[in-house]
Amino acid sequence: MALYDRIGLNYAELRRPDPRIAAMIDAALGDAATVVNVGAGTGSYEPTDRGVLAVEPSDVMIAQRPARAAPCLRGTAEVLPLADKSVDAAMGVLTFHHWTDQARGLAEMARVARKRIVLLSWVPDEGPFWLTEDYFPEIMVMDRQTFPATPIMTALLERVIGPVTVTPVPTPHDCTDGVLGAYWRRPEAYLIPEVRSAISSFSQFDAEPGLARLRADLDGGRWLECNGDLMGREALDVGYRIFRCEIGRPPDQP
Repeated sequence: MALYDRIGLNYAELRRPDPRIAAMIDAALGDAATVVNVGAGTGSYEPTDRGVLAVEPSDVMIAQRPARAAPCLRGTAEVLPLADKSVDAAMGVLTFHHWTDQARGLAEMARVARKRIVLLSWVPDEGPFWLTEDYFPEIMVMDRQTFPATPIMTALLERVIGPVTVTPVPTPHDCTDGVLGAYWRRPEAYLIPEVRSAISSFSQFDAEPGLARLRADLDGGRWLECNGDLMGREALDVGYRIFRCEIGRPPDQP
């Protein structure tokens, strides 16, 4: 059973695309008129002004795609059900870490795309984040095993696809996409079971001890004492990055 067949029941409600992040993804896609969205889930961040085809392995996620969403094929990144060079670009949003064979998935994206690959992912080399540093270190242990650091990710992309541009994606304090780092200024949200159910990391370990510490620190004022400087911030870099890869273009070309 696909992971999101178990945990993805409320993704359409809680993982709504944030327009500021969407604008960055759209800019990275450049002049691509046709796009395949790999690991497409419920359709977040799929452009509405381009020809889009989605590929997703989870029936639960496919069932939550709105009627206006792009047509979706059931499939995986490692075996994309598309012909060679059939789209201008291939995109993937927070899906790379779920692939069983990351190099093969990237090679498949490069096979079906003519121009470029755009991936939104997370990197473990950004500074500590209070959520995983103080309350859920288990998440950081797991994520370091599945998310490559920026130099490793860049080297892999350059080897399999082509030259890479890496762009930090600051997370707004009112981010509408309920990713792990979305609630950095709204810590009480992590205590809500429905919120955690839309964050895959929380399905993989016993979060109760960390939740108890967070609840106590919020009630007692310790969280605010330690993190009060965040309350004036509009956005925070918690490690999300856009990787844009030009297919087969020599590094010295613009």
